[in-house]
Amino acid sequence: MKRVLIVEDEVKISRLVRDYLHQAGFDVLEAADGVSGLAMARSHKPDMIVLDLGLPGMDGLDVTRQLRATSSVPIIMLTARTDESDRIVGLELGADDYVDKPFSPKELVARIRAVLRRADATLGGAEMVRVGDLTIDIPKRRVIVGDKEVDLTSTEFDLLLILARQPGRIYTRAQLLDAVHGVSFDSYERSVDAHIKNIRRKIEPDPKRPTKVLTVYGVGYRFSDA
Repeated sequence: MKRVLIVEDEVKISRLVRDYLHQAGFDVLEAADGVSGLAMARSHKPDMIVLDLGLPGMDGLDVTRQLRATSSVPIIMLTARTDESDRIVGLELGADDYVDKPFSPKELVARIRAVLRRADATLGGAEMVRVGDLTIDIPKRRVIVGDKEVDLTSTEFDLLLILARQPGRIYTRAQLLDAVHGVSFDSYERSVDAHIKNIRRKIEPDPKRPTKVLTVYGVGYRFSDA
């Protein structure tokens, strides 16, 4: 049974999400603030964290920042903030997805399942993708650049895999979202940029002058075939 940690200070929302997750067959933990949520994440090792962005004291961005220093646990952010920059910062810090308040609990459960499926996805055999000094071990969901293993979030891994499987092929943001999430949402297309920025920071010698994940201006991205 997968374990989901809900970090949400609004009791009604936390209970609503908890009830829907229980009905969907998940084990659920709850925390009402960032400090206790961070402690619970470290001690109970959940499979997924549903994290409110606007928590009292330590907010969701601070929690994500500290978690990502040691963990790649999937994170879905809940946000009532209208400023898109907050969402982009969350994605850049390593959140896998975000859901705007008010939201449909059924949609949230579907998003959770989708992210967990991607995190658990494995292909038969010892399938590898190798491009230059980059190696992607698909069954183990590991990425190695040169002789160094790189720690990617679930979404970052999936985006990198899509691009690296077909070097030279140009993907639009909508195509990348469709491949990762199963459906493309125009309002989420710019979130791809935040994930790509993270990927570059982790795999490129100089993220400001990428040689692997390249921007095709006005279109999207491609993996270098040089």
